[in-house]
Order: sequence, then structure tokens, then C-alpha cells
Amino acid sequence: MCRRLISSEKVPAESWNDWRWHIRNRITTLDELRCVVAPDEDETERLRRVVARFPLSITPYYASLIDFDDRQCPIRRQVVPSVEEIEDPDGVEDPLGEVEQSPAQNVIQIYPDRVALTVVTQCPVFCRFCFRKRLFSTTRGGAVRGLEKTIEYIRGTPQIKDVLVTGGDPLIASDSFLERLLRSLRSIPHVEIIRIGTRAPVVLPQRITPRLCAILSRYHPLWVNTHFNHPKELTPEAREACDRLLRAGIPLGNQSVLLKGVNDDPETMRELVRGLVRMRVRPYYLFQCHLVRGTRHFRTTIEQGLRITGALRGHVSGIANPLFVVDTPDGKVPLLPRRGLKRREGDYVVLETFKRTEWREYNPTADGQRKGREDH
Repeated sequence: MCRRLISSEKVPAESWNDWRWHIRNRITTLDELRCVVAPDEDETERLRRVVARFPLSITPYYASLIDFDDRQCPIRRQVVPSVEEIEDPDGVEDPLGEVEQSPAQNVIQIYPDRVALTVVTQCPVFCRFCFRKRLFSTTRGGAVRGLEKTIEYIRGTPQIKDVLVTGGDPLIASDSFLERLLRSLRSIPHVEIIRIGTRAPVVLPQRITPRLCAILSRYHPLWVNTHFNHPKELTPEAREACDRLLRAGIPLGNQSVLLKGVNDDPETMRELVRGLVRMRVRPYYLFQCHLVRGTRHFRTTIEQGLRITGALRGHVSGIANPLFVVDTPDGKVPLLPRRGLKRREGDYVVLETFKRTEWREYNPTADGQRKGREDH
């Protein structure tokens, strides 16, 4: 791997536009990485320890977005290993307690009416902040085993109405595998909604082929949530991939992670959410970075997340405002900026607007409403 292989201008179009070519030519070793983004020489040995524990994988397409002259490039930070990954005393292996909340193989169930179904253990790109880094530390495999039994568990559990197909990244699997999986899920009468969580439109937009979209369109209602974190990821290729999915009738949402040095400032987040809406991708969640081992250098404060979401309010369209959440073993906890309801003054409540002005809204209590009717 060298820099000429991460440029669409220097690779034949037939290869560059083939998602399988990108998978075959991923950067997976430090020697390959050194040809593209040279790490500091004094870090090499420690980086070998990092990659031995948390494997490396970057598609040529995503590597082509890296600014090679900027060591703090937001694309580089997300995918290039750092020695800080093995200098994290606070992180844990399984921050959401998924292992303990698995009632059947490949199933994670936190909520009574929905499950996450992990169908692969690999991604096109290994994000250095991934909350399932524990999976990547033990395997580079593809499809998980025992999916037949998993499907039977869902079939035998009628309270499950919603299935999130996840991994890894499920879209790294073949078209035939995905069609078999979706056909099996759609044959279960009580499964009302199927969702797919994928970062393919961001790191491997070539994967969103017309054939894949045709397959997905046969299993509605089906939703796709993707994962853009920075405006630099909103490329023409990503826009085209999202457009193909949308034209197949698939609603798109986006789940970002708040990452220090990547998107933890209001200006970057405004640019990101505005760009997403222009692409007809609805900003859905902004996640506080999980307390997963190896991510200390990505974590910022919850207060900073609230400041950022507060700075969005009133300055971008309502449909561009993601919900800031902390993900816990007991489910997602939404957090709102410290504005809104200020106090009550008799039959009025005092509200604070995004301009920091106060508005008195008539809103009598139940007792006040009853008293008014009696007086009348």
C-alpha cells in the first residue's frame, strides 16, 4: 500500500468504484500505514502493541480523505492508531454490559420490544473510538456463527417488534448473505421494523450499489442509520451513496459520537448537521463517547456536549438538531441544554428562548383551571 493507491486519480476507475477492491486493499499493518501516514519513529514499537490489541483497518477511500500535513486531521484521528489507546486507566471492555444482556447468541436486548442483532464481527474501517473494540481485539472474522438459532429466538419472542442489524458493520457482508438474513427477519410476523446500522456510506460509499439498494428495498419498512462525525466526510461519493438509499425508499438517520479534537466545538457540529440535512440525512443522535478502554483521548465532558447542543438550538433548523444522549447498560439517557423552563409564576411559566430572553406563557395549573371554571 502506498499513497498512489489512496487516490481516485491514480487508481483505475473500475477498481476505485469497486467496494471489494477497497476491502482487499485496506491498510491493516503498520508497514502499510507508514507508506501513507508516517508515525513518529519513537512511537513505532508502542504502536505495534496497540495494533496487536486493537487491529488496524482503513479503506483506501477513507485514507484518501486524510490531510497528510496535519497530525490533528479529524479523519486521521478517527482511524490511525495512537499510543494513547494503551494508556487509558479508566476505560472498560464492555461499557454497555452487552455480554450480560445477551439472552441468545448474537442478540443484545436492553429494551423489551427491540434487539440488536450482531451479524458480523468486521468493519471496512476500525474506528479507534469504537465501543465494541473488544470484538476487534479477538477476531478479524466475517459473519458470526449460529444465526439460525438467533433467528429462531426472535421468532419465538413475540414482544420483539424492532430488530437492529449491526456488528461490526453488516454491509461488509455479501449481497446474498444480507438477502437471506433480511428474508428470514421479514418472515417473522411480529417483527415490524428492521434497522441497519452501518458506516459504509462514510468509509466505503462504493458499497452502496444499485443491486444492494434493490435488495434492501424489498424488505420495507427498513431504516438505515449511518455515522458521519465530521464535515470532511460529506463528500460527493458519500452524497451519492446516501441518495441511492433514499431513492430506494429507505429513510436515513445519522448517529454521531462526540469526539475530542474531531467535532467537539459548535462550529464543526453546525457545519456537520447542516451538511447532513442538505443530503437528506436526519441528524438523530449525538452520543457521549463511551467509557470503553482505549478511548480516553477521545472523551470530552458531558457539559461540553450540552454546550454544543445548546449552541445548535435556534441556529439550525429543528430537523438538524440531534438528541444528545449518554448510552448506559440500562438504555439511552437523553440530555437537554440547561434552558427552557425557568420557573412558575402563578398561572404562567417563564421560559428561556435561544436568544436568552424570557417569555411568560399562560399555563395554569390544574387547580387554577378548576378555579377559573368555578368563577365563570
